[in-house]
Amino acid sequence: MTVPSQPLSTGRRLMLVVLSFAALLLGLLELFFLPLRLDGIVLPKLGDAPFPVTVVLAVITTPLLVRTTAKVVRPSFSVIPLLVWVLVVLGMGVTGPGGDLVLVQDWRALLLIGGGALPGALALGSGLGTAAKAAKGGEDG
Repeated sequence: MTVPSQPLSTGRRLMLVVLSFAALLLGLLELFFLPLRLDGIVLPKLGDAPFPVTVVLAVITTPLLVRTTAKVVRPSFSVIPLLVWVLVVLGMGVTGPGGDLVLVQDWRALLLIGGGALPGALALGSGLGTAAKAAKGGEDG
């Protein structure tokens, strides 16, 4: 029989809001800087090739947000920053400001979505699995 979990303290709620806001900001940053090119305007001129550096940022920060939420708030709430990130990238990418399509329509969009969502989902599964094992071990002991 499972014991109902305690409500979140004010500090944990505040941390959840801060981590969710960080996911929102990172999603926007990664989305808006995805179309960067090596064209000499923002980055050096090296043949006008696409340079999706924000995909690397997504690969690193999305699982970091999920793991931090699992440790600081609660493992069952670690899905929230991942959902915020996915909703921001997809929602703002498809229905951007003024109805513009912000998400570029090529391989970089798939790389961003996969590079952020897949590692985040793996971190989520790992955190929930660890929490389930710890809860099961606590019931047996």
